[in-house]
Amino acid sequence: MSITAAAFCFAILINAFSFGLFWQDKRAARTGRRTSEQALLSVAMCGGSLGAVAACRLFRHKTRKEPFRTLLRLIITFQLVFAAIGILTLHTYLDA
Repeated sequence: MSITAAAFCFAILINAFSFGLFWQDKRAARTGRRTSEQALLSVAMCGGSLGAVAACRLFRHKTRKEPFRTLLRLIITFQLVFAAIGILTLHTYLDA
């Protein structure tokens, strides 16, 4: 398996896990044991931010909760900047 395929599989799995974790927390908000905001943000930081945003919007979960909403946006911004730097560095490396 190539590194690109492995990275793609990881991205799918971590985002599916993140989505499921947010879904579980939404259900638990009504009845049972909650997942900590730190755990939700940690999974988003590890690559599950797309799944987190999708779950927030689909389930209307944590959409008005501050500072959670701002922290999730900062994580996404950090990941986008990091990806852009990585792509530009790789592009420069491949052109040399």
